[in-house]
Amino acid sequence: MTIIVTGGAGFIGSNFIYYMLKEHPSYRIVCVDCLTYAGNLSTLEDALENPDFRFCRINICDREAIYHLFEEEHPDIVVNFAAESHVDRSIADPEVFLDTNIKGTAVMMDACRKYGITRYHQVSTDEVYGDLPLDRPDLFFTEETPIHTSSPYSSSKAAADLLVLAYHRTYNLPVTVSRCSNNYGPYHFPEKLIPLMIANALADKPLPVYGKGLNVRDWLYVEDHCKAIDLIIHKGRTGEVYNIGGHNEMRNIDIVKLICRELGKPESLITFVKDRKGHDMRYAIDPKKIHNELGWLPETKFEDGIIKTIQWYLDHQEWWKTIISGEYQDYYKKMYDSDSSAN
Repeated sequence: MTIIVTGGAGFIGSNFIYYMLKEHPSYRIVCVDCLTYAGNLSTLEDALENPDFRFCRINICDREAIYHLFEEEHPDIVVNFAAESHVDRSIADPEVFLDTNIKGTAVMMDACRKYGITRYHQVSTDEVYGDLPLDRPDLFFTEETPIHTSSPYSSSKAAADLLVLAYHRTYNLPVTVSRCSNNYGPYHFPEKLIPLMIANALADKPLPVYGKGLNVRDWLYVEDHCKAIDLIIHKGRTGEVYNIGGHNEMRNIDIVKLICRELGKPESLITFVKDRKGHDMRYAIDPKKIHNELGWLPETKFEDGIIKTIQWYLDHQEWWKTIISGEYQDYYKKMYDSDSSAN
C-alpha cells in the first residue's frame, strides 16, 4: 500500500505521517510538500530515516511534477492536507489561498483520475460552516449544515470541498472529505493561538488576544484527528463528508489563562487587541456520523492534551525557536504590532 500525503511537512500532515508509519509499518508513505513558510523539513527528521518514507519537494499546483510522481509511485491512496490555512494571511493576501487550496486540489484529483487510486481524501475544516451564536450552546455543525464562509481561507476550502464532491459525482472518483475542528498538539506552527501563546509566555512577551477573547473553538488533539482519517480512508463510504470534532469547547481567553497558569506566568502579559475582520464567534462539531459509522470518538480531553502540548514545546524549543525568525518575524510585526492578533 502506497499513500501520498500532501502538505506532510506541516502540522497535521506530519503528525499523520508519524501516526501511519507507526500504525501501518508495511505501508509506503510519500510526502509531497513545497516547504512554504509553514512547512518545515526538520519536522520530518525522524521519518526521513525510515526506508518506507520518501519526501518530495513539489508544489501541488505543478501538474507536470505531480503526474511524474504518480507515474513513479503508483499510489493507492492520496490524503490532501496541503493548504494555506491561516485566516489572517488570507485576509491580507487571498490569491495564494485560491491557487493552493482550489487549483492544487484540482491537480491532485486530475492525477488520481489519470493514474487511478482507491481513495482520494480531502482534509477540510469546520470553518466552511461559518459560525454559531454564543448564546445557543445547543447548536452544532453537522454534515448537513449549509456552507456559510466568513474569510477567503474558509471560502477557498469550501470551494475545494465542492470540487472534490463534484469529481465524485461527475467522474466517479472515490473520494471522502473530513471537516475537523481546531487541532492542537506537537509541531503546531507558532503563528497559531496555542503555540504562539506558549512561545510568547516563555519569553515574557505580550500575549495578543483578539477582542475580549470570548470566541469559542472546539479543540481536537491532533493524534485523535489522525486516527479518524485513518478510519475514513480505509472504511469510510465514498462520496461522503465526515465531521471530526473534539467535544472540547473553550473560550480563547480561558486557554490563554490556562497556559499562563501552567507556565507560571502572570495574566498581566495578556494584551487585548483589535478584533479580526469577520471573526467567527463559535465553532462546535457534532461527530455522530463518524462515531455511528466508523466507531470513532475523540479520546483526549483538553485538560490532558494541553498539558502534553505545553510539555512538548518545552522539550522541543530548538524546533520552534528556529522557526520564529526571518520571514515569520516580519509577518508577526506587520500583523500584531498594529493592533491585531492571532487565533
